[in-house]
Amino acid sequence: MEKVLAKVNAVLIADDPKTFVTRRIAEANLEFGGIRGDRHFGIISKADSRQPMYPRGTEILNRRQITIVTVEELDRIAEELGVESILPEWLGANVLVKGFPELTKLTMGSRILFPSGAGLICMGENQPCTLPGDEIQKHYEDHEKLSFRFVRAGYKRRGIVCAVERPGIIHENDEVQVLVNDLKNPMQ
Repeated sequence: MEKVLAKVNAVLIADDPKTFVTRRIAEANLEFGGIRGDRHFGIISKADSRQPMYPRGTEILNRRQITIVTVEELDRIAEELGVESILPEWLGANVLVKGFPELTKLTMGSRILFPSGAGLICMGENQPCTLPGDEIQKHYEDHEKLSFRFVRAGYKRRGIVCAVERPGIIHENDEVQVLVNDLKNPMQ
């Protein structure tokens, strides 16, 4: 199991029911289910287009409690789109980290551990879609077709979705330990 250190640059919450866009907060209390008040909070959720194996609306385990992106991957997306920057808020991210440039490729079952003892388990890649692209387009009206171009630029760079494995407080500037799951000898 490989261990990598990274730093939390921002903690964010999507607590406006009218939008997925997040806002920055100094800290968050991770509970089983995510961040209370966040639009993705809950131990269960309803199946949607991401889970075609279940009828839409079926109750399933919520694997999207927390969304994490990296400074490095957002910079690469911005470069490919030809824009100055992409903010994590526009993607609905809950945590922005720096120091793990290929976070989106993190294997399922990997852990992210915080100084408080809080722990997240990686549930997989967050697939890019046009909704964040629409938000990016609002900030760069002079660029064409960013909604659709984001899907391609965000592929394998859009970040990951996680579930809370151990509750605790997370803070901006926390140093986190990423335990990379080796699928040949997987963590349980």
